[in-house]
Amino acid sequence: MPIFNDTKVAFADKTDAQLRKAYWMFKMIEQPALTSLGTSVLNFTVHNNFPFVTGIVKNTLFEQFVGGETREESMKVVKQLFKRGVGSIFDYSIEGKEEEEAFDAVCKEIKDIVRFSVGNPAIPFIVFKPTAFGRIDLYEAVGKGSELTSSQKEEWQRVVKRFDEVCQLCHENNKKVMVDAEETWMQDAADLLCEEMMEKYNQEKPIVWNTIQMYRTGRLEYMEQNLQRAREKNYFIGYKIVRGAYMEKERARAAEKGYADPIQPTKDASDKNYNAGIDFVMNHLDKVSAFFGTHNEISSELVMDKMKANGLENSHPNIHFGQLYGMSDNITFYLSDKGYNAAKYLPYGPVKDVVPYLTRRARENTSVAGQTGRELGLIKKELDRRKK
Repeated sequence: MPIFNDTKVAFADKTDAQLRKAYWMFKMIEQPALTSLGTSVLNFTVHNNFPFVTGIVKNTLFEQFVGGETREESMKVVKQLFKRGVGSIFDYSIEGKEEEEAFDAVCKEIKDIVRFSVGNPAIPFIVFKPTAFGRIDLYEAVGKGSELTSSQKEEWQRVVKRFDEVCQLCHENNKKVMVDAEETWMQDAADLLCEEMMEKYNQEKPIVWNTIQMYRTGRLEYMEQNLQRAREKNYFIGYKIVRGAYMEKERARAAEKGYADPIQPTKDASDKNYNAGIDFVMNHLDKVSAFFGTHNEISSELVMDKMKANGLENSHPNIHFGQLYGMSDNITFYLSDKGYNAAKYLPYGPVKDVVPYLTRRARENTSVAGQTGRELGLIKKELDRRKK
């Protein structure tokens, strides 16, 4: 029997009405054509300030996948999750900005999250996206080693400064910070920045954590090289291990520009690579800590089995698990119930600004085979159980 099938534990905090609403939403998301049309219309109407749409969004997708419009509003969810032993990772979900003022504003918000979370074990990690601190084209140029103009050099130094200010503040306040991974063409520069921050702030423990997308080729080799560097420079490594979320975009760009596809050839190859990432972490726990961000039940159970085989306690400080808020509650709450370090990514932000995140989430649910069907099956199972 699958271990992640206890819907009573998974949905203990949900009312029948909430479950029925969630079922309806996932049923809508299950239809690719409907999702594609709906997300396009949603982006258009919200961007053009159709007033009634904001209310509809807040009471549907927003309620399911987002903590609130502000940190303070989201604390209700944080406290509810922590009662069940689940941490919250505030994800300020503002996407698509490219102005220096916007980068500075997001950097300030991330630093405010750090200060807001000091002394609160319910918020174990801070997180930010590299492109929230600088333009993707600039990351690409730096990663390629292109010659930068004077203004680009100054712009890049501002990006580095934002990274450093957040990492330093986390170091001073003993808060772990994860840097999300994004598109491959900007990731080399982000990786280099993370390595610099790790060397600077991870001398005693892993404060700065980089994200490794295992649906990519060459990531195990990168992890091996980084481990060698960490041993030479004497610092600790923190990794968030994920599969990845930009597959269609990556394949299309590689085909358009005529370079080798950076994504594993099949889903099975991605799964095997993810599991190899688990082995890498387990073999190097003296230097490497990991946050396994996954909605895959097999991978989650594999980590648990390897922890047991290695004689590790469920609450081992080097091993964390995480899922997105509003999804895979069957995994998250089973893990927390058994004493593992479990957390939810908890997005927040104004409805209008969070819509791009919500529509991306809806499209991802539609494209990941079995994801939406599993959510629907679990919700139906729990509703049927409650009728008995």
